[in-house]
Amino acid sequence: MTNPTIWDLGEKKNLLVFRRSFHEHTLRMRVVLSQLPLSVCVCLSAILVWLFFPATLDNPLFLAFLLSQALLLGLCIAVPWHKLPFPSFLAIPILDMVSIGFGREGGQDALTGLSVLVVLPVIWLCASGLYPRLAIALSFVGPLAIVWVPLFLRGAVTEQSLTKPLLFPILIVGIGVSVSVLTLSMMRQQRALEEKDEELKEALDASTKQERLLNTVMEALPLGVVAVDGNGHDLLMNRRQRQSHSLATPPDNPDPNEAELLVFDTDRTTPLPADQRPVRRAVLGERFTDQLVWLGSGTDQRAFTASARPMVDDDGKFAGSVVVFNDVTELVNALAAKDDFVANVSHEFRTPLTSILGYVELILDDPHGLDPKYRMQLDIVRRNAERLLTLVSDLLSVRSGQIAIQPHTVDVVELVRSSVTSAEPRAAKAGIRLSMDVPPALEARVDSSRMSQVLDNLVSNAIKYSPDGGDVVVAAWEDQDYVFCRVSDTGMGMTEEEASEVFTKFFRAGGVRNSAIPGVGLGLPISKAIVEAHGGSIELESEPGRGTTFTVKVPA
Repeated sequence: MTNPTIWDLGEKKNLLVFRRSFHEHTLRMRVVLSQLPLSVCVCLSAILVWLFFPATLDNPLFLAFLLSQALLLGLCIAVPWHKLPFPSFLAIPILDMVSIGFGREGGQDALTGLSVLVVLPVIWLCASGLYPRLAIALSFVGPLAIVWVPLFLRGAVTEQSLTKPLLFPILIVGIGVSVSVLTLSMMRQQRALEEKDEELKEALDASTKQERLLNTVMEALPLGVVAVDGNGHDLLMNRRQRQSHSLATPPDNPDPNEAELLVFDTDRTTPLPADQRPVRRAVLGERFTDQLVWLGSGTDQRAFTASARPMVDDDGKFAGSVVVFNDVTELVNALAAKDDFVANVSHEFRTPLTSILGYVELILDDPHGLDPKYRMQLDIVRRNAERLLTLVSDLLSVRSGQIAIQPHTVDVVELVRSSVTSAEPRAAKAGIRLSMDVPPALEARVDSSRMSQVLDNLVSNAIKYSPDGGDVVVAAWEDQDYVFCRVSDTGMGMTEEEASEVFTKFFRAGGVRNSAIPGVGLGLPISKAIVEAHGGSIELESEPGRGTTFTVKVPA
């Protein structure tokens, strides 16, 4: 491989000069490049005269033309134009016109058309974009002076002599106008492009700042966040989510797909089917909140809740989804410990309660050995002990996730009527109007004692949480093979946040905790478990200060 010679380096430098955009050069280089076409034409003219008309070189006007052109080119190269007022370089094309006037007079016997060279300084003047009106005026006056001044100097001024060369300056000024219009148009386009470029730069800077801010926020979040497109490809994933993804990666598969990740159901051992996994559900366009899954295996297994929200494009079409993973391992373990504690305590309560009930029933079985006054008191003890034992049994059933039911055909209207009748004394004492809206009969195959427990609890809550009186309405009806029971009150009501937690064990609303209303927060979770054991559902609507409505739906 040979080293470049000085000629190679010079050639590369010259090529670089001409490859640059004109406006990328320095002001001095732009002045030189603007003068260069005329200088080249003058050199060619000099060569032609020297070859074919050597006598013309003795003409002082032609020599003045050549020397002035050499001098002007030298000035273009030597003068530090950037230190002078910016328009000062326009003196060069004006002087070029004077020089061309000398060349025309001195060389017209040798070369015809030397005056046409004036088009080059005219183009320079008009293409500069500076003082466009003055440039157009000089485009006419300069060529006109070139052809008229010699006539005045020779004294050969007639109408015919003045008119004969008039087309020349008119033609040149036409060229000047065209160049000026094109230049101004290009300058306006350039300014528009520069403004647009500035806007794009500002938008890019703003976008870059927003991207940096988003990345900083994403990396600082204590949550795992992943954004996917409509085809399931990852668009964005923060540090926490990368750690979670690494946790769910099988040891023998460094690059698993979604179906191969270690994602398990709430029992921590059953792998979730691919279409039930959070990311896959999100790719399918589902919107969900707090799906509990377990990631990983062994002692490193962690619990996460996943929530997803779809993204749409400008046309409203699905464009992807954002999935958020929250590590709730400590919370799940704490809830499990609490459930274990409740189950253990409930189990410990059952034995003494059973013993109390047994001895009370033995005493009550003696018809003659007990005073009627004490019999009534023992009846109260037995009734409350049975209620407490039922509550303990329900706590254990809820803990195990199993509520035993024995469905049989019953009249739901009778269940409603019985619940309302037993609650009337409490409603009257609280100043509440208790009413029913039921058909004459409504049969369904349910566990009567369990459904009575649900209705008693809902009606009791409606009365209890209406401390200022009001109305409680219990309704029942049948629709499309389902039986509905609704309990509505006009009491305290709940916020949306409180309503979302109302079926959580031991939950009590903030306003209730600060009041004297008794309760432990178990009635509604047990009622929900009973309804779901029947294959039904329970829903609520509530508004603070307006009241609450619970609706139970079970198969008929």
